[in-house]
Amino acid sequence: MKHTIRLFAVLAFVSFTFAAAAQKAPKFGHLDFAKLYGMMPGQDSIKTAYEAYAKGLQNQMTTMQAELENKYADYTTNQATMSNIIKQTKEREIQDLQTRIETFNQQAQQDLADKENELTAPVIEKAKKAVEAVAKENGYTYIFNSSQGMLLYADPGDDITTLVKKKLGIN
Repeated sequence: MKHTIRLFAVLAFVSFTFAAAAQKAPKFGHLDFAKLYGMMPGQDSIKTAYEAYAKGLQNQMTTMQAELENKYADYTTNQATMSNIIKQTKEREIQDLQTRIETFNQQAQQDLADKENELTAPVIEKAKKAVEAVAKENGYTYIFNSSQGMLLYADPGDDITTLVKKKLGIN
C-alpha cells in the first residue's frame, strides 16, 4: 500500500513537472531597428540612387522655374507695347506655367517618397526576416523595437484575434 501511494505521488509529481515544463514562459527581446537598419550594407548605394533621382527632379524644376522667370521678365519688359489680347495670352501662359510648376512639385515629392520606399524596402525586409529568424532560433515570443515601442515579431501562436472575434460575436 505504501509503495502504491509512493508510486502514485511520484507519478503525480513527474506529470506536474512535465506539464509545467511544457508551458513555455514568454520570452521578450528588443532592438533598435533604426540603428540596425543604419548599419546594414548597401546604404551608400541607396543614398546615391536616391540623390541621383532627386537631382534629376530638381534639374527639371530649375528648368521650369527659369522658363517662368524668363516669361515673366519678357512680359514685364514688353507689357507697355503689347495689345490687350497678347497681354492676356501672356498672362495665361504665365499662370499655366505656375500651375504646372506647383503640380510638378507636388508630384515630385510623391515620386521621391515612392523612390525612397522602393530603394529601402528590400533592405527593411531583409532586416525583418533576420529579426524573425533570430527570434525563432532563440525562442523569443516577442521582439520589440526599442526606439519606437513597436512590436517587430510575435510568436504566431499568440494571436488571439479569433478568440476576441468570438467574444464579440464576429464571424
